Amino acid sequence: MNNSQQLQTRQNTINQLFAAPVRLLAPMEGLTDPLMRQILTQIASDLGRPYDWSVSEFIRITQHVLPAHVFYKYVPELHHDAKTASGTPIHVQILGSEAQLMAENAAYACELGAPAIDINFGCPAKTVNSHRGGSVLLDEPETMYQIISAVRQAIPAHIPVSAKIRLGYTDTSRMDDIRGAINDSGADWLTIHARTKTQGYKPPAYWDKIQSFNALDIPVIANGEIWNFEHAQNCMTQAGTPHLMLGRGAVTRPDLVAQVDNHTENHDDSGKNTATLLWQDLIAHQIKFLEGEAKNDVVLVGRYKQWLGMLTKGYFEAQTVWEGIKREKNKAVIISALQASVRD
Repeated sequence: MNNSQQLQTRQNTINQLFAAPVRLLAPMEGLTDPLMRQILTQIASDLGRPYDWSVSEFIRITQHVLPAHVFYKYVPELHHDAKTASGTPIHVQILGSEAQLMAENAAYACELGAPAIDINFGCPAKTVNSHRGGSVLLDEPETMYQIISAVRQAIPAHIPVSAKIRLGYTDTSRMDDIRGAINDSGADWLTIHARTKTQGYKPPAYWDKIQSFNALDIPVIANGEIWNFEHAQNCMTQAGTPHLMLGRGAVTRPDLVAQVDNHTENHDDSGKNTATLLWQDLIAHQIKFLEGEAKNDVVLVGRYKQWLGMLTKGYFEAQTVWEGIKREKNKAVIISALQASVRD
């Protein structure tokens, strides 16, 4: 394809992606790793409302072009047409502050099969921010512009580039400058976590502040503090966009993506909401997580306990299991406890 054809292909891709309200699974460092993505995207597909796509945990770019095995570690889906086993596309997210280095790594990720590149300007972690990565760059809109522009120019014209931001670093005083940087950079869409870095994850999320970014001539995706149907509706109304990224709420209630869109429509003859994932239906997915091949048992058990702790906020049954296994290290014992929670 010549450049004109590639540009048209990219626009067609974006039009297709955003033809209907988007629902995507958020990248969360140390949480939505490949195994968790596999589980959550499978559940969403089984419930009839698959995620439109998910985004990888950020890949840190520091000194050189990373070797292929690093990209495959974070995004093993690249071996499978950049999709999870259930068919959900995975976009590759990168994080760093050197525009040319970011561009070179983005280009290599595309060679390996990345269907889109997402650039992280939202991570609030101190260790990341102290090395000029993530949300600290919200205080450097010109650097943001340089990074996005360099990535856009370096990768094939048919592959989209997106950015994820917060409302600001210490406050929202740079929002106009941030919006201008995004507007001029060539980004194809923007995801906004509706808090500043200093606000962290503390409620509330300021969905209404996303509204001003709708002046951009690109789609805007809202994110932050969406835990149920009502939150989703309020977020879309206040932010002025139908597109949502679901994060911690989707881990706590793996059926959240289905509940957001099927709250009133998807009922069986008895009136039961068939999109709801009951605890007994979630057991098999938890066991599959514990039997994951990518990690040793010690790591898997630790990661599972992290997930179970979050599930206690969505399922009362999870609290009982948690009380019984929170000090347990034997995977087989934990699996037996899960199975017993259904019998009980």
